[in-house]
Amino acid sequence: MEKKTLKADLCVVGAGAAGLSVAAGAARLGLSVVLFEAGEMGGECLNTGCVPSKALLAAARRAEDIRRSGALGVKAGEPEIDFPAVMAHVHKAIAAIAPNDSQERFEKMGVTVVRERAAFTASDCMESDSFRVKAKRFVLATGADPFIPPVEGLDTAPYLTNETLFEITERPRHLVILGGGAAGLEMSQAFRRLGAEVTVIEAEEPLAGADPDQAGALLGRLREEGVTIHSRTKAECISAEGDTIRVETDAAGVIEGDRLFVSTGRRIRTKNLGLEAAGIETDGRGFVLDGKLCTTNKRVFAAGDAAGLDMLTHAAGWHASVLIRNFYFAQRTKAESAIIPRALYTEPEFAWFGPTEEEAREEHGGKVRAVSWAFDENDRAIAEGDVQGGVKLVVGKGGEILGASILGEGAADMLQTVQAVIAAGGNVRSLTEYVPAYPTRGEAAKRAAGAYYEDAVFGPWAKRLARFLTVFQ
Repeated sequence: MEKKTLKADLCVVGAGAAGLSVAAGAARLGLSVVLFEAGEMGGECLNTGCVPSKALLAAARRAEDIRRSGALGVKAGEPEIDFPAVMAHVHKAIAAIAPNDSQERFEKMGVTVVRERAAFTASDCMESDSFRVKAKRFVLATGADPFIPPVEGLDTAPYLTNETLFEITERPRHLVILGGGAAGLEMSQAFRRLGAEVTVIEAEEPLAGADPDQAGALLGRLREEGVTIHSRTKAECISAEGDTIRVETDAAGVIEGDRLFVSTGRRIRTKNLGLEAAGIETDGRGFVLDGKLCTTNKRVFAAGDAAGLDMLTHAAGWHASVLIRNFYFAQRTKAESAIIPRALYTEPEFAWFGPTEEEAREEHGGKVRAVSWAFDENDRAIAEGDVQGGVKLVVGKGGEILGASILGEGAADMLQTVQAVIAAGGNVRSLTEYVPAYPTRGEAAKRAAGAYYEDAVFGPWAKRLARFLTVFQ
């Protein structure tokens, strides 16, 4: 069959968060767009990542709310978990959101959607089984695959990844999780609250890049709920016999479970794209990119997980914005010019951006100050009976906010207030000048910022000034 030749302003490979966003942006500007996607529309976030994991966490939280309601005088008992119904809720959530990412929606925008694999055949041409596309620009939003560590015996044992975890319909008796990153810890709490025994094995320290005090508090909460976490422990050999999976470790002995979830990171998809034909270089980890996400072919760019920067859905959306700005508005925006927060949707929620206090001191010396406000001093948290955590700000000499970290209910939402202040050119003083509603947890961010000026406002010099002005009024 002869291939159909298309000419386009933009050709996008991958219909995940980054690919769909950049395709939609270009199409709304009236440009011709071709989108290749051989798998499911919506990519990892919709089908095997953000959406199903948060739906599962929501079900698990309802179960835990029942268990903990007695502390507020509402007595219930141990909840009954209908695990198949829980997973049906997960897939219902996916189905409800799927139309936003559907082929039909994007075709209505004017995007030509081709559900086939494509590869470069020249620097300005990609081909699939049925189409040949010549475009002015290309965006590789190919995503990433689960990284499977080279552990002896793992290739012979049954294991789950995020791509298969949400397909199970029977609750594990004992879920063993390799990897103590965001996904591993979120799922550890979810499955524990849904009645499974859970063990996490992490080769390094869980949440190593986050504020150690708040990270430690979160890990303590998970352990309190019954999650076993082995830090600085490596899986050395894995075997399976019947329904039992055995994980031999270097520091925690042998751990046995009936399900194994591998959550040890992700690897960028670069294979079978015809990169040599397009002059696109890789460095063993992913595409070689400049600050504007351009590959070694000036026509070709990478975005989302494929860019290898922050493998997060909101980062993918930002990458799409960077490309649209630079392609069609003659801007010179760089991918690293925005604050990219990280968040764990555990309970308590944990969100942060920027360096920790220790990291900031290493870079800026003694000019750094850290200020905080705990939720046990927040009226809303006290009223709700949930006072764990607080807000911490890392502040530079001139009052610039270098980093922020929040542990507690609604942490990711609260963090956005701090981000908005920075985006508007503000500093820690700006955080003291807004009026939050009472009672809200958001007050804690203002109180933390106020703590930065505690000595200046209420110190000895300020007291003398207040007395002096009082005398002469």
